[in-house]
Amino acid sequence: MTNNRRAVFLDHSSLDLGDLDLGVLRHRFGELQLHDRTNPEQVVERLQGAQVAISNKVLLNAETLAACPELKLILVAATGTNNVDLAAARSRGITVANCQGYGTPSVAQHTLMLLLNLATRLGDYRQAVSDGRWQQARQFCLLDFPIVELQGKTLGLLGHGELGGAVARLAEAFGMRVLLGQIPGRPARPDRLPLDELLPQVDALTLHCPLNEHTRHFIGARELALLKPQAFVVNTARGGLIDEQALADALRSGHLGGAATDVLSVEPPTAGNPLLAHDIPRLIVTPHNAWGSREARQRIVGQLAENAQAFFSGTALRVVS
Repeated sequence: MTNNRRAVFLDHSSLDLGDLDLGVLRHRFGELQLHDRTNPEQVVERLQGAQVAISNKVLLNAETLAACPELKLILVAATGTNNVDLAAARSRGITVANCQGYGTPSVAQHTLMLLLNLATRLGDYRQAVSDGRWQQARQFCLLDFPIVELQGKTLGLLGHGELGGAVARLAEAFGMRVLLGQIPGRPARPDRLPLDELLPQVDALTLHCPLNEHTRHFIGARELALLKPQAFVVNTARGGLIDEQALADALRSGHLGGAATDVLSVEPPTAGNPLLAHDIPRLIVTPHNAWGSREARQRIVGQLAENAQAFFSGTALRVVS
């Protein structure tokens, strides 16, 4: 049977840096059209005649879906589906499927990498060597910045799904004790501590929960003040979970031992983001790349192909709407 299915990947370059094998995805369609990026005014034109839209972050709103009558399936090349009007898709009989769990090893190791950088003051020591301070030292070593061992310390986890569980296992391998915190808006559980009980006990806090009306800014000035002096905070989930100005203030005050974030509330970040100021001590910002290992991105390609195959076979796989 001739495969005349036409699919359009609207922002292919957000996933593929030229290092991925797209063969398994191409095999699912008669035609797979790739666009590096798509501006809002180009979306409708590019999707004309397509049965399948593939998007990482390109917005597919109700107006766009109404203008693309042949569209039957939207494949989201990510977990978050906030770029798709799910209600509009449902009303038009358009199936939406996402990708799940593809980045667990990559994000988990990035989380521990950030925590280790904070604990060892790697950035400060690299800068000291670059500035010639080791070369001018009076002894064989330079110990200008306090180094913290993770062994025996307590890690607080906010979010203990697949990703949080992976981080917990890595932390335990370093000899850390792991405590789980209660996420706002979720039913209380006996194995989850309320925030007010969790925060004063932990030496490091990592976030692995979704951003919603319950969790936006749920780590603010009050919560940061409850942490132990010199505690570490690491966020590889969503930028809006932490009040960014409060975090900047806590670091400037010297209360925290350090913080690291892979995410900001607006991405790409605007110049006014408080965490981009140059005078914030002991802060690491990485550009939302924790998920981006080649292996993780290749898993996305595989899941997109699996989702398409399931749809055309009349079954549901990772369907969100």
